[in-house]
Amino acid sequence: MRFRARSVPAVAGPAGLLVGLLLVAGCAVDTGRERMPDDMSALPAYDVNPMPRERLRAGGTLRWPMPEFPTQWNFHHVNGSKGVVNEVLQGVMPYLMRSDAKGVSHPVPEYLADVEVTTAPAQVVTYTIDPRARWSDGTPITYRDFAAQARALCGRDGRYQVAAVTGYDRIASVRRGRHDRQAVVTFARPFADWRALFTPLYPAATGAQPAVFNGGWLNRLPVTAGPFKVEAIDRTAKTITIVRDPRWWGRPARLDRIVFRVLDPGAAPGAFANGEVDVLDAGGDAGAYRRALRVRGAVIRRAAGPDWRHLTFNAGGPILSDVRVRQAIMNGIDRRALAESDLKDMDWPVEVLGNHFFMHTQTGYRDNAGELGRHDPARANRLLEEAGWRRAGRYRVKDGRTLAVRFVVPATQHVSKREGELVQAMLARIGVRVDIRPVPTDDLFDRYVLPGNFDIVPFSWLGTPFPVSSNRAVFATPRGGSIQQNYSRIGSPALDAALDRAVAELDPVKVRRLVNEADRMVWRQATVLPLYQRPQLLAVRGDLANFGARGFYDLAYEDIGFTAPASR
Repeated sequence: MRFRARSVPAVAGPAGLLVGLLLVAGCAVDTGRERMPDDMSALPAYDVNPMPRERLRAGGTLRWPMPEFPTQWNFHHVNGSKGVVNEVLQGVMPYLMRSDAKGVSHPVPEYLADVEVTTAPAQVVTYTIDPRARWSDGTPITYRDFAAQARALCGRDGRYQVAAVTGYDRIASVRRGRHDRQAVVTFARPFADWRALFTPLYPAATGAQPAVFNGGWLNRLPVTAGPFKVEAIDRTAKTITIVRDPRWWGRPARLDRIVFRVLDPGAAPGAFANGEVDVLDAGGDAGAYRRALRVRGAVIRRAAGPDWRHLTFNAGGPILSDVRVRQAIMNGIDRRALAESDLKDMDWPVEVLGNHFFMHTQTGYRDNAGELGRHDPARANRLLEEAGWRRAGRYRVKDGRTLAVRFVVPATQHVSKREGELVQAMLARIGVRVDIRPVPTDDLFDRYVLPGNFDIVPFSWLGTPFPVSSNRAVFATPRGGSIQQNYSRIGSPALDAALDRAVAELDPVKVRRLVNEADRMVWRQATVLPLYQRPQLLAVRGDLANFGARGFYDLAYEDIGFTAPASR
């Protein structure tokens, strides 16, 4: 299995593009319960207790909690592009590329026998599919699956409710190669992050009709193609069970099954301590982290991941449509105070984030926040006065309307509620009223964020090895009624052009410069306020191997297992 690349002499070879762009400091270590360093660059790249398969016992059940119960299992649908969906799908669907600890993606040999890249006269990627690869209904995986997915996600048919079109909108054609098992993808314009495409891959029937794309994967996974298959989706118990698939043509999964179970974040630490689940995400709750430290037989896996905490502003609403108001609110918020509150007692460096694309631990990171990243109530007050909002007692008013914003939080997320309370106190000092609106966690995105029923919402973006293309859908101007993942509902031609230049560039040095140019525009637009690089702190059973805080590293689900006999 290899990449073969032919490039014009002046262009860096595509296979090496991400090496310089996404280098993460550190190496895999079992940090156990040691205190982490104060310098973000000294954090490990990944921490998953790597272990050869032959040293793991065959069988066992991994009990994996999750914060919400998904209904849409088409990851490329605007309602399906969620971290919890991704966690399940990686075990049952074709993920054609797998990232190493440095963020470099490599073809997964069980799906791709060969990948050939040509950059001149046009960029062409030829995927040769493993002859054994097939869907769970027995249908072979062929070029038709690639072609249908490219058509559905290209953005030219608004009936497909897609999460992102980036990259697919640059594809000129997908055709049959020497045989049905070869897909030849020709790009109309260069696309540096081509490795991000067709992952996960869906069967051709999904992309053939908008009705199937939008509704065919609601509350079900009709077909799969991975080391596991779906045994049950129990909406009453809020569990998803996947089991080893005997028809999988690759290395058999070491585990018998993985049970994903929705748990209230407040109940998760107790469930972990009582042995009801094997995993606890402790990166967002200091109380959960401290309790996990005391659990006998557990270890904390730590890594410098690409995930980041932020506040998203709804510029499509009447209150925050004025950029001066958005900038004023940014200046009215003390980001470091929020970071210190969230990260207190977490053994994690407290550093505010000054970039929307690169993390502290990535080559290319620059703090582009400027004056908008500073806590400056005086400037905030001046901007609000310029925007016509005058003090009338405690809060500001304009045309008889009070300057009030809805801070929407998931009801079960105590960290989000605490952030709202801090922001409420901070903004009251500049005359802005903050109304905290707790909503059902399962409904946060589908009923509030996606329809625009909020003014400010806190959540975390889960990063990928492709910071440019994966974030383009977050900041590109909404078109044709589709916001993709631009929950702020605003953009600009200049920013769109800057993002397009970045995703087309193949030289990693130029990419970093172009990305930072785009990032400065995002800051001036004042729609997403970065807070900090989110801790990847995962408490797990000490005998769980090839699983943990992964950073950029993609887990091979078939290799996850336990090192010792257990009564699971």
